[in-house]
Amino acid sequence: MNTTDPTDPLSWQPASRREWLGLAVLVLPTLLLALDMTVLHLAAPQLSADLQPSSAELLWILDIYGFMVAGFLIPMGTLGDRIGRRRLLLVGALAFGLASIGAAFATSSGMLIATRALLGVAGATLMPSTLSLIRNMFHVPHERTLAITIWMTGFIVGTAIGPLIGGIVLEFFWWGAVFLLAVPVMALLLLAGPVLLPEFRDEQAGRLDFPSALLCVSALLLVIFGLKDVARNGFSLVAIGAAVLGCVVAAAFVRRQRRLADPMLDMALFRRRTFTVSVIAMLMSILALSGAWLMIFQYLQGVMGLSALAAGFVMLPSAVLQTIASLLVPRMSRWLQPSWFVSGGLSMAVAGFAVLVLLEGGSGIVVMVLGTTLLGVGIMPMMILGTDLVISSVPAEKAGAAAATSETATELGMAMGIALIGSVGAAVYRGHMAEQMPVGLDAQQVDIATDTLGGALAVVAQLPPDIAEPLLAVVQSAFAEALHVNVLIGGAIMAATAILTAVCLREVRVSPGGH
Repeated sequence: MNTTDPTDPLSWQPASRREWLGLAVLVLPTLLLALDMTVLHLAAPQLSADLQPSSAELLWILDIYGFMVAGFLIPMGTLGDRIGRRRLLLVGALAFGLASIGAAFATSSGMLIATRALLGVAGATLMPSTLSLIRNMFHVPHERTLAITIWMTGFIVGTAIGPLIGGIVLEFFWWGAVFLLAVPVMALLLLAGPVLLPEFRDEQAGRLDFPSALLCVSALLLVIFGLKDVARNGFSLVAIGAAVLGCVVAAAFVRRQRRLADPMLDMALFRRRTFTVSVIAMLMSILALSGAWLMIFQYLQGVMGLSALAAGFVMLPSAVLQTIASLLVPRMSRWLQPSWFVSGGLSMAVAGFAVLVLLEGGSGIVVMVLGTTLLGVGIMPMMILGTDLVISSVPAEKAGAAAATSETATELGMAMGIALIGSVGAAVYRGHMAEQMPVGLDAQQVDIATDTLGGALAVVAQLPPDIAEPLLAVVQSAFAEALHVNVLIGGAIMAATAILTAVCLREVRVSPGGH
């Protein structure tokens, strides 16, 4: 374990073999959580046939995990600062493994929803703990940047191989087996963690303030629920009311933190310009990306007519080059100014959005590969250096809260992108369909085809060729137009983020050992 003083650059020592082996242990839950995000959607048809959930229950099965992760990130991050990051990580790993077994053998929809909720709470302990431990294990700047890069590469690899691993598991086993993937990973973490991972805690921290935790969880759950409801059902009183109430509760949370002598989340962190700008920039980047990314997968299968496997192969070049680019970020960050490196990468992502505007109808695989590759590669300096800047700009004892704030920003950005930009795309699709709808369809078919791409394709499959072909052409044109609008909005947000980082991170300098 490093015994260097993290506040004294002169005492920084290179990480030993133990720290690098410990990093390998920390990557495991990261890879697993990314993989988990993709495999459950593949298992949805099988678990639906087995448990026969209602449509509302199926949505809760899919969504409750993300709700709980987003809601509990900040409380769990600050709890780790108080009781010890390693202890929280190991307790979370045990809980995640047990909840995974419960989910795998769930006998009803209610039981699966409950175990998925427990998985979300346990998952919220893993991410801030791993990232804050990296902050305390690697003190030399360029080593810490490399460690964060390897940590984040776990996300990329997990997301890329998720559909492949899930498909193989579901080919030979029942749907519950996708949850059992977590058990050996968590077992390895429990065995290796006490040996390879050091313990860190904030010795000055007081007791966790439970009213603050309740306010924080309630605010985030209400806001995320409102945004997701907008994405699914459009604007409604329930969705808007939940989001507004969430903002009111969040304001009460902030007010309480400012009054407490020992707050759960130290609002003084936001007075640090590097911290605040990095958090905002990460939120905006994910917001811009997620609004278009969801439609890209639908476009590949619904408009281009590719199978899920073929769509995965189309996205593979982007994932591979993203991984390679991420591994180059630490070396390049040692001689490039962070503001220019990050804003330059975001400008590349803007170019990716511009390329995707060229997509037309059911053709353009080369355009899709080029656009998604520019997006994926361009976003990496922001995500790696942004994360590094967030956790390195605060005192080491506050790393858990900082890591949790960073993760919460990305969760909020994802929810906002899908809800807000996704809603605009859905409105454009419906408007185009209403204007161009071919004759020969009854009222029910028109309503279904106008509502969603999936519904439209189901209607096309039921119609005779003379009506199906013109309807398919209209559907492809409408969804292409919706995608164009979404990527233009995403590009504008990404361009604004590039300007923000170029201007506001100018004072962050490249140090002799890194940035």
